[in-house]
Amino acid sequence: FFFSSSSSSSSSSSSSFVIVSYQLSLNEHFSLVVKDNTEGKDAPELVLEKPLDREKQSSQLLVLTAVDGGEPVLTGTAQIQIEVTDANDNAPVFSQSTYKVSLRENMAAGTSVLTVIATDQDEGVNAEVTYSFKSLGEDIRDKFILDHQSGEIKSKGPIDFETKRTYTMNIEAKDGGGMASECKVVVEILDENDNAPEVAFTSVSNSITEDAEPGTVVALFKTYDKDSEENGRVSCFVKETILLPLPLPRPIFFTKNILEHIIPTVSVLSYLCSICQ
Repeated sequence: FFFSSSSSSSSSSSSSFVIVSYQLSLNEHFSLVVKDNTEGKDAPELVLEKPLDREKQSSQLLVLTAVDGGEPVLTGTAQIQIEVTDANDNAPVFSQSTYKVSLRENMAAGTSVLTVIATDQDEGVNAEVTYSFKSLGEDIRDKFILDHQSGEIKSKGPIDFETKRTYTMNIEAKDGGGMASECKVVVEILDENDNAPEVAFTSVSNSITEDAEPGTVVALFKTYDKDSEENGRVSCFVKETILLPLPLPRPIFFTKNILEHIIPTVSVLSYLCSICQ
C-alpha cells in the first residue's frame, strides 16, 4: 500500500514545517516503510508482515500518523480500513467422520435414513457445499439415493436383511472452489419376522405294520427359518391329538401304542411348525 503527502521532508527551506516521520498504530500484520518516490518525496508504504486469515479476522482498522518538524509539533492522521477477501483455503468438514444408523428391513421406498452435514469456513461460492456418493457399488445405488444439496440419504429399493445385513458407503462433500472431504456411512439392517419356517422331510414311512413296536420311527424331517435370533427359532408340535407324539429337539415321529390293523386302517398325521415366541 502506498500513501502520498503534500509536503516533503527533503526540502531545504522551511524544513522544520515538513513531515519528518510517520507512525502506524500497533498491529500484528502490517509494518510501515518510508521510501523516496520519483519526485524526491518521502512515500510511506504499508507492508504485510504476517499472513492474513479472513476466517479469524475479516477486517482491520489502522491509523497512520504524520508528524512535522515544527514547534510545537503538529500531527495529522488518516484511518486505513482493510477488508480481507476470501480465498478458498478451507475444505468442508463433516460433523462426524463416521455416521452409523440402524434400520429395519422392508422399509418403504423414500424413507429417510440419515442426513450428513458438512460446513465450510470460507464464504460465498467457496462455502457452497454439495454431496455425492464416492466409489459406489451397484448394491448401494439400487438401495439408496442422496440429495446433493441437503445431504439427506433415503431408501430407494427393497432392503432385505436375509440378503445383506450391513451397507457401507463413502460420502464426499465438495465446496464451490473444488476442495473436498469424505465421511463414512454405515447402515445396519435389523431383522423383521418376514419368513415362515420351512419343513423338509428326509425320511418317511408310507405304511406301518400293525405289530410295530412302540418307538418305531415313522418320519424324519428338518426345519429352517431364514430370519435370525428369536425370529428364526422354530418349535414343532403335533397339530391334532393322535397316538404319534413328536419328541423334541430332534423331530422324529414314533408309535406310542401298538396299532390295531382294523381300527383304524390308516393313521393320518398332520403337523404344524411355528416360530417360538
